[in-house]
Amino acid sequence: MVSPYSPHSSWLPYSLLNDEPVSATGRDLLGAGRVAEQLAGLLVASRGSTPFTLAVDAGWGMGKSSLMRLVDARLSAAPGVQTVWYNAWTSTGDDALEGLIKSVLTGFDKRVLRRGLHRITRHRSLLGVLRALSLVVAGPLGIAAMTDELWNSMNVDAKTRNDMRDVIGELVRDWADAGPGLQDQRMLVVFIDDLDRCSEETVLAVCEAAKIYLDVPGLAFVIGCDRSAMAPNGLLRDMSPAAAAFMEKIFQTSYRIPVTDGEGTQEYVRWCAETAGISRYLDASLTDLLIERSARNPRRIKRLVNGFVLEATLNPMWRDFGPGGVIRTLLIQYFYPDFYRMMTTPSGAPDGDVVTEFRTYAELRRALRGPADDRSDFNPFLIAHDVRPLPPGQTEWRPGLLPELEQQLPVGFPGLAADPAFISLIGELMALPESRELVRQLRQGAPERSLTQLPPPPPLNSDDPYASYMPQYGMHGGPIPYQQPAYQRPSAQPEPPPDIPFAGMYVIWLDDHPQNNVEESARLTRFGAEVWQVADEGLASAELAVREPALLISNVQRGDDANAGFEYVSRLRRSAVYTGPVIFFTDRVTPARERQASALGVEKVTANFEDVSYALHQLSRERAARSG
Repeated sequence: MVSPYSPHSSWLPYSLLNDEPVSATGRDLLGAGRVAEQLAGLLVASRGSTPFTLAVDAGWGMGKSSLMRLVDARLSAAPGVQTVWYNAWTSTGDDALEGLIKSVLTGFDKRVLRRGLHRITRHRSLLGVLRALSLVVAGPLGIAAMTDELWNSMNVDAKTRNDMRDVIGELVRDWADAGPGLQDQRMLVVFIDDLDRCSEETVLAVCEAAKIYLDVPGLAFVIGCDRSAMAPNGLLRDMSPAAAAFMEKIFQTSYRIPVTDGEGTQEYVRWCAETAGISRYLDASLTDLLIERSARNPRRIKRLVNGFVLEATLNPMWRDFGPGGVIRTLLIQYFYPDFYRMMTTPSGAPDGDVVTEFRTYAELRRALRGPADDRSDFNPFLIAHDVRPLPPGQTEWRPGLLPELEQQLPVGFPGLAADPAFISLIGELMALPESRELVRQLRQGAPERSLTQLPPPPPLNSDDPYASYMPQYGMHGGPIPYQQPAYQRPSAQPEPPPDIPFAGMYVIWLDDHPQNNVEESARLTRFGAEVWQVADEGLASAELAVREPALLISNVQRGDDANAGFEYVSRLRRSAVYTGPVIFFTDRVTPARERQASALGVEKVTANFEDVSYALHQLSRERAARSG
């Protein structure tokens, strides 16, 4: 084995990309500098129209913070313009109101703050006056101390709070008129970032501060947010009509950041690849796939590049394979997660090889459109999927054969077969000399999961009442092989706090390979559920006879029996031993399996753990509604 750090290694040194907003034009690869120049000029020209609020509107990762930083850099060269920043995500509720107002106050100079303190303390007690005077003569920390005192003075009671807007207005007027040699008054531009990440309470507090207390001439606000996330059907979906009407008044105008054009995004991808050291492995087709599937989102592109760097550097499996295989595998994992999940599990296909299964299916689809030929070459594939084979020498397709076959294939196969980018990606991966061994190792669990996807280690504090819920890990981070214990009912667990989402929910998880579900089970227990993993139907039935779970989770195939899960639940239903909620959790979801589950009254066959979590959440809410 050749270490990637060896001088004889074919691996180049890699580096991670940071996710900091762009603040210098030299790194502005997406053309935001030109827009920043225009927005900064518009703000300066509009200083006579203050107060006003401009929203920089875009989705997650589309460059809001970078554009705002570039605007700030342009404004720093404008005479009479001062800027301050406030990250709304750092505060909650009333703290947001205080934090934003204090941020604005720090934008004023000491002289203005001293004058404000003198004005406020005229009508206060002697002790308050002496305290304020001591702050007036404070040293280097004077601005921070005076800001705190000003806030405390304005936030004493309802009366002082009602006067807050007038006090701040006088401070802004004093500051705006104090610019020597300026034709226009000074303007303070307040940048507020990450508002769309905040709770409804924090959003309202920030907007209250901006509209009620800071809506004075001389102040302009530039707020970075995703307006769609803050719409009534998004983050603020529970907002009252009055609050929704108030929100409509906050933004006078919005600038929606457009999606970068293809040429600009290609240049950005090239820069990311060169900076990270992977440019030699990212050809034109992979670049186009990355751009298309990331929706030209700069942050998603960076995360994928960083994911490759981490995998290539930290995962010992990849030392036996070339970087070309790593990056193509990672692209499948990132953009086609359902297919990757099937690739990495032995039960993903009848013979365990879902890649060959898909490529054969895609070849059959192409053959349907080709010239007449002996179609019996596909018979082994059809038989393996319980589809009636074609007679030898058959040159015509049997009507309805493809829909019949697709009932036995994963639900995503038809869509993937119609996706040229995926067809190209999987073809390029399998054309690599080491592809067969790579896929084999992924399927056999080497590693069991991507290093970048490993769960955090379990808590080691024996005083933690939930420590017993956590999976046990070996010295290399992999789960210890599961050993079926002699039957005993699960011991009573500590009663979890009532505010934990799944508190008091008991789950039986039946799977003949419980080690495959260690991480998922641990996630449920972290949120208060009591999960008992069992590998044997007899043990599960014994437990069901004495204690009914809130949810039964079962796999579908056990051993060579492709329908074991369905048959077991059918027996439970017929005998009335258990008639409650069931989810079939399997790596392979097909229309035929969905139909079989529906016939048993089971709504969900899924390979997505989030479906399990959502179902348990709904059951928990229903139970709370019944008891409340």
